[in-house]
Amino acid sequence: MKFRLLNQEERAAFDEDFKHFLIANGVSNEEWLEMNEKNSAKAEELVAIFSDTVFQKVMEKMKFLEMRAKDSLLVFKCTKEEIELIGINPKSPEAEVDLSTPESIHESLSTKAQQLQFFKHKKAYSKEREIEVFEMIENGCVPSHEAFWMALDKSIQ
Repeated sequence: MKFRLLNQEERAAFDEDFKHFLIANGVSNEEWLEMNEKNSAKAEELVAIFSDTVFQKVMEKMKFLEMRAKDSLLVFKCTKEEIELIGINPKSPEAEVDLSTPESIHESLSTKAQQLQFFKHKKAYSKEREIEVFEMIENGCVPSHEAFWMALDKSIQ
């Protein structure tokens, strides 16, 4: 398995897609119900294939990620070849900045920019792109927007 099994909530969101997946793989509803009852390993194998397919498609579409904390903002641009990072941290632990919400980020950038340090970095993926993006999300990153990336990039130049 490349990623992980979809959980119950995720599976529910993709219920119609899963039905189409089963049909495309020649499994009728009756066969699926019987498989769950008599051959749970085979049923789980189908769920694993479906889960990998879903995660692969979602990760391919993911272009921007961010991770916010009171004292740290990391925004990532995930291109096909490399991952770019814009990071913002307070210059000192005494700096009274909050980088955990859109409002506090705006406030910090507008009125306390002199208390912040900015950095940019690029690196090639060390694993397959989609796996790295997936791992970043599993470790707390959330989807972000190109407009946010562009605004930060412009503000640090």
